[in-house]
Amino acid sequence: MKLVTFEKSGRQAIGVLDGETIRVLDAGANPAFAYMLALIEAGDEGLEAARKASASAATETVGAVRLKAPVPVPVQMRDSLVFEKHLRQARANRHLWDETAKPMKPEDVKMPQVWYDQPIYYKGNRFSVSGPEDTIIWPRGETRLDFELELGMFIGKGGCDIAKADANEHIFGFTCFNDFSARDHQMLEGAGGLGPAKGKDFRTANAMGPCLVTRDEIGDGSGLAMIARVNGEEWARGTSSDMHHSFARIIEHVSRDEDLQPGEFIGSGTVGGGCGLELGRFLNPGDTVELEIEGIGVLRSHIAAERR
Repeated sequence: MKLVTFEKSGRQAIGVLDGETIRVLDAGANPAFAYMLALIEAGDEGLEAARKASASAATETVGAVRLKAPVPVPVQMRDSLVFEKHLRQARANRHLWDETAKPMKPEDVKMPQVWYDQPIYYKGNRFSVSGPEDTIIWPRGETRLDFELELGMFIGKGGCDIAKADANEHIFGFTCFNDFSARDHQMLEGAGGLGPAKGKDFRTANAMGPCLVTRDEIGDGSGLAMIARVNGEEWARGTSSDMHHSFARIIEHVSRDEDLQPGEFIGSGTVGGGCGLELGRFLNPGDTVELEIEGIGVLRSHIAAERR
């Protein structure tokens, strides 16, 4: 199923997306339909109830409502970095923000061994989520605002010390994820040796949508074509097959000595070539960014018309 969270007349609801039609799930009939996290927490029983209820549900058209991020406030947010091409190309372009650095060829970038040994990730701001057609603020003082083309995954079943062989059973579904990045801020604070902060955590930075596609429909997230467009021009194209660490491996690593909860979000990291930093070009005020992932749809975001 393709699940959506939407708003109409100030009220929020969830439903099953069928083309341009939303089959509204009635919270009065089942408390699992109250909001997306409740449905995720209801597990397989909740999904089966949603399938049955959607067959006779009342409908709305997509154009008559405002789509929100599928899970407007995730339980937790982690973003990985598992595409080697992205890491090599981004580091090769260090000279774009560091005048003391020299341009490099991606193949000459020295990769840290830990990157091959385990999935690396940081924790993001779960309160800075935006949805389809939302306006992305321009962070104060920023000159290099960037998009990032990623596949996002939500945990459906929690657990600790989850084995890789069992990990796919813990996946609820997938969405498009645009990890907007303020590169000036990110590179400045990166010198401090900790993970990103103001370069990533600004309001609206984590764009998700347009829907949340359940695992039974999309599998383990591999083999999906990924495309980014800016103002209708294709800037990037890749595939989730290039992930060095699968989502199953990421779940195994993250859950080591740690409890994962239903509703947690994990990003794949940027597909190779999937951001302006790798291409040597950045966003401008008023731009429209579209991310399209096979089997999920198009997530469209609008950049604020003015810098702050």
